[in-house]
Amino acid sequence: MGEASLPWRQLDGKTVLVTGATGMLASYVTLLLLYLHEHCGVDVRVVALCRNRKKAEEFFGSYLDKPYFRLLIQDVCAPIAYEGGIDYIFHLAGNASPHFINTDPVGIMRCNLVGTMNILECARNWQTAKVIFASTREVYGKNEEADVLDEKAFGTLDTMDDRSCYPESKRAAETLLRSYYLQYGMSFNTIRIAHSYGPTMTLENDGRVMADLMGDVVTGRDIVLKSNGEALRAFLYVTDAVLGMFTVLFYGTPGMAYNLANETEPTSIRNLAKLLASQREGVQVVISVGEQKGYCSYRRTALDTTAIEHLGWKPEVSLTEGIKRVFEYNA
Repeated sequence: MGEASLPWRQLDGKTVLVTGATGMLASYVTLLLLYLHEHCGVDVRVVALCRNRKKAEEFFGSYLDKPYFRLLIQDVCAPIAYEGGIDYIFHLAGNASPHFINTDPVGIMRCNLVGTMNILECARNWQTAKVIFASTREVYGKNEEADVLDEKAFGTLDTMDDRSCYPESKRAAETLLRSYYLQYGMSFNTIRIAHSYGPTMTLENDGRVMADLMGDVVTGRDIVLKSNGEALRAFLYVTDAVLGMFTVLFYGTPGMAYNLANETEPTSIRNLAKLLASQREGVQVVISVGEQKGYCSYRRTALDTTAIEHLGWKPEVSLTEGIKRVFEYNA
């Protein structure tokens, strides 16, 4: 990723805070910044904030004694235990797992609302140059009229739906960012990410379709679909997602949202299951329609990625190649 044609030198002498640093996207952002420092001569300092020390040491153990790396083990909702200044923030802390949406909806909302306000207050005190916020395609809600959704589109959300803790709190967080921009001049960009996946994603007890199906294949279990498998998804590989976020950091218009998705290869859940099952002998795909608590209940609408493509970004990793990389990592 460090070889991508982005103006990495703009990070020279800067300090970057990454929240949720052990998450899939955030860990790649953190490791890319460290790679730029070590191998590309970019004098960037990294502050990685997360709650799980053991997981953080697995990811970043070789950097713990480096002067350009700082690990903060804490909740994003607590006062940030960092005395220096921060130039850029990737606010990526949060959880979209249906498992936690079902078991900890208050925690989901607390992170997206209290955590985001906490980060923005710190950013205001630090006079941070820009905040990049990881949002979701789900903020668009249910929209049966549009064939594609650009950044101005909107739909309805049922506040009483069990899943709404996630998209509603992301919506509110986006409005909070916009409010800080209008009232305090806090520069930000929201990035509405769709179905990202990659080698370090959690494969057990996650609830998202790619993670669950991958987990089945890696452990040699049959894939059991709880639906007819006709729903479509378009999956975005982690490196494409991370380069998209940096593209918006460098080139995005302050105060704006950008869709980030790979709409070149939409596939049905059933076809995805068959593709994944073919990677391991003996794994079968079984249809067993049942309750799907915690999942999005309305049809998928493609995202319009014209805005971010105009900044120079495009997806590079095909679904087949991305799946291959995930299996190689988990072999």
